Amino acid sequence: MLLNGKTIIITGASSGIGAAAARIFAAEGANVVLGARRAELLEQITKDISAHRGEAVFLAGDVEDSAYAADLVKLAESRFGGLDGAFNNAGVTGDMGPIPDMAESNWHKVIAVNLNSGFYAAKHQIPAMRKRGGGSIVFTSSFVGHTIGLPGMGAYAAAKAGLIGITQVLAAEHGPENIRVNALLPGGTMTPMAGDDADFHEVVRGFHALKRMAEPSEIANAALFLLSDHASFVTGSAMIADGGNSISKL
Repeated sequence: MLLNGKTIIITGASSGIGAAAARIFAAEGANVVLGARRAELLEQITKDISAHRGEAVFLAGDVEDSAYAADLVKLAESRFGGLDGAFNNAGVTGDMGPIPDMAESNWHKVIAVNLNSGFYAAKHQIPAMRKRGGGSIVFTSSFVGHTIGLPGMGAYAAAKAGLIGITQVLAAEHGPENIRVNALLPGGTMTPMAGDDADFHEVVRGFHALKRMAEPSEIANAALFLLSDHASFVTGSAMIADGGNSISKL
């Protein structure tokens, strides 16, 4: 099992990629600490994992709050004795539109959820991993703002590109402490964030070289690799798992 005995925080764990990661990581032997806003969904996922003899706890809260990031770490330490990894996956796209027309409140919200949360996560997770002699952090970034600029997504692009920047700096700062930090860049994925517009999904599928969207489990498995010892020499990377979106526009 790739994460046997390791304790991993997962944010955005109530649905989509985060929920898939919770189940997959637990099946791979991890003790998972689940975070998101919706307590009822977190509770159900935790029960499902426990029913399959996995180890899971949850704490509902808002990743915009530094204290919540600290509380997730405290829960990992109190329940499982420490922290070995984190999949900082929570995010929002926000309202789409040109920058001149964008409400300032939307800009600040998107930056807060996607980028400020990464700062809070690292601030509290790294000291805990230092106690364990190392660890691995994965941030969910995006090809948007990295390999392509999609009209209407200026705030999202800025936030997700910022995560790649902080990934590189953290990797350089904490590599000597055996703490690896990477960004994961998914393509279009069939999650609640993608909505239920079949025509939109068809357009998005066409953007990808594979001509389909990802299942949440496919992105979760990419995060699994980065968190596992199989990626022991991988740090500071922006790993693209986008089905060829970045290289194909036919």
